[in-house]
Amino acid sequence: MNSGKGGDTVELGTILLLGAGELGKELAIAAQRLGIRVVAVDRYGDAPAMQVAHVSEVVPMMAEGEVEKVIRSHHPRFVLPETEAIRSEGLPELEEEGYRIIPSARAVALAGEREGLRRLAAEELELPTPAYRFAETEDQLLGACDEIGYPCVVKPIRGYSGRGHSVVTGAARVPRAWAFAAEEGGGERARVIVEEFIEFEHELTLLVVREWDGTTRFVEPIGHRQEQGSYRESWMPLDIPDARLEEARRMAATLTGRLGGAGVYGVEFFVTPDAVLFSEVSPGPHDTALVTLISQDISQFGLHLRAALGLPIPSLMYSGPSASAVILARAEGRVIGYDGVDRALQVETAQLRLFGKPTAFPNRRMGVALATGETVEEARARALEAAARVEIRLE
Repeated sequence: MNSGKGGDTVELGTILLLGAGELGKELAIAAQRLGIRVVAVDRYGDAPAMQVAHVSEVVPMMAEGEVEKVIRSHHPRFVLPETEAIRSEGLPELEEEGYRIIPSARAVALAGEREGLRRLAAEELELPTPAYRFAETEDQLLGACDEIGYPCVVKPIRGYSGRGHSVVTGAARVPRAWAFAAEEGGGERARVIVEEFIEFEHELTLLVVREWDGTTRFVEPIGHRQEQGSYRESWMPLDIPDARLEEARRMAATLTGRLGGAGVYGVEFFVTPDAVLFSEVSPGPHDTALVTLISQDISQFGLHLRAALGLPIPSLMYSGPSASAVILARAEGRVIGYDGVDRALQVETAQLRLFGKPTAFPNRRMGVALATGETVEEARARALEAAARVEIRLE
């Protein structure tokens, strides 16, 4: 593939999205604006990205061989996984055949499996991380929790969007945490990671843009707040000491350099008074970085496509302090509309992105409110107020 630099021609062709949720929807819109044909694949019909793609496929993406089958049937030039809930073991072979897996097949496989990722970060690259242990029985989990100390955090080895996460405050809570992680993990065998509970000052997302020649650049630091293992609001820039930011950038560059490929990586850290600790990495657009839809002229989705396709990436133009706040469903049912959109847009600088998910359940992420302000605090307050004014109308 030509790099697109120096007047070379770049063949854009077709991209295939593995996962058609809200991040995939914004990727599809960004791709269509560049004249790229989009195939959206997910496990259920009428997913958000399917509503704007040229072609859609409903595929059981955790079933053996299904991911490879759908990729080969469409012959895309680029394959962009949007979710970790896929069977990824066939991706390296597809990469060897010439399919471009974005950012790379190795990155996708590791990001969906916490044990390999943590061992790479902590044991091979020697990045500072929370203390951790692994367990594959309830008894082993109890022993691991006792070693780490209480409170601690239990997560399934495979999982996404906070599913199966528990904060364990004592030995009596271990059976419940084991059952929850095993149920939500989605793998063929129950296995969990136990992590030290970190008293952090900030949760930091560094959005790393990596090009095929290894050039790496960083978007302004993003702060975020989570509840139940899932993001609720994010803002940028995050105000942290320069030394902490530079350390996080060094670690992010080291990790993404090992994972390779091209595109956007979202690298998460805990920032404490004394250190920066690596937490997780997402090989592609990151939910907390939805704030880039308003914070700058080229969002994370445009940056991901430009890096993957070898298109020029100029210096970003920032809007200043910016924020996002999640719009959550309160009940279960089929979505038939939204109330309060007009009231939300009365909030100064507010914008909305309603994802178009066909069904809702309590605490499902259904949209996001975006806002700017003179300060980060003002931007956050506006985004939260706009999000609070939107209600999901159910059948």
